[in-house]
Amino acid sequence: MSLTNPFSDLQITDPQAMRALAHPVRLAILSFLQRNGPATATALAPHVGATPSVASWHLRHLAGFGLVTDADPDEVPGDRRQRWWKAKARGFSVAMSDDAESVVAARTLGDQLAAAAQQQVSTWVAEVGPTLPTQWQRVAGVSNTSVPLTTEELAELSARIDELIAPYVHRAEADAPAGARVVRVLRHYLPGPDDLAAGS
Repeated sequence: MSLTNPFSDLQITDPQAMRALAHPVRLAILSFLQRNGPATATALAPHVGATPSVASWHLRHLAGFGLVTDADPDEVPGDRRQRWWKAKARGFSVAMSDDAESVVAARTLGDQLAAAAQQQVSTWVAEVGPTLPTQWQRVAGVSNTSVPLTTEELAELSARIDELIAPYVHRAEADAPAGARVVRVLRHYLPGPDDLAAGS
């Protein structure tokens, strides 16, 4: 796996790693570590719906694919006798190849990511959105736009959006201006079932 994109995300190309990450508990573990920094299996357990021993097993599985690793001693607070884990990167992207194994694995992971995103949106709409100050409510929310694009244009658009967001991703939270909040940006590119010419 490499860090070759504007966000310095891990790029997952191995179908086995895709299938490993498609497990809801493993995906929840990785998401928690990416958002909150290093944690022990015991600390993770209540947040990912697993016992500490099960969380520990999933952490070792993720480590086998290079998605998590042991945290450095200076990165962890409190009791250093416990094993602390951290995500290898703040995010990840999936690079699917043309072979059938990769296609199926990427689709399986994509299904799990879509389910997680839907849950995040539902939770935000029900619990967070209504509590935000008015100025945040004006700029937050979900948009839905249909755009006629070729595959090449969609790849270019996606790359340009990534490049636009990247400086904010790389800025340390401590360097953010006063009044900043962590904003989760969910992007879905959902091509329609047919070419435009097929419908004419």
